Amino acid sequence: MKKPRIKWLSKPQKHDYPAAQAYLRLTFEPRAAKNLIEKLRRAKITGFAAKDIFRASGLSLLGVSNSHVQERRTQIVDREALSPLLLCRDLERRKLIIADGYHRLCAVYTFDEDAMIPCKIV
Repeated sequence: MKKPRIKWLSKPQKHDYPAAQAYLRLTFEPRAAKNLIEKLRRAKITGFAAKDIFRASGLSLLGVSNSHVQERRTQIVDREALSPLLLCRDLERRKLIIADGYHRLCAVYTFDEDAMIPCKIV
C-alpha cells in the first residue's frame, strides 16, 4: 500500500493553544502552563520524525480503534491538512510532553513512522 502524502497547516490552529494549556495545567502550576503557551506561540516551526517524538515522550501508540485517531486518519486519506504539534521539554524528568497533537501523531505513525512532523517546541 502506498503511503499517503500527509498535508500540514503552516501554523497551529488558534484552538490548539487553549487545549494545550488545559493539558499542561494538569502537571504544571497554572502560571507555568501559561508561560509555556506564551513561549509556544512565539516558537518557530521545526520538524521531528514521528518515531522520535514517540520515543522522547515515552507514550504508547493509540491504535486505529481510537475514534480520534481514526478521525485523523480519515483526514489524512481525504488530504485535509493537519495542525502542527505543540511540544514541551520536561527537563526535570527528561521527557517530552505532547501538549497538543497526540491523536494526530498516532494517526500519522500508522501510515509512516519516519514521517517528519512539523512542531513547535519549547
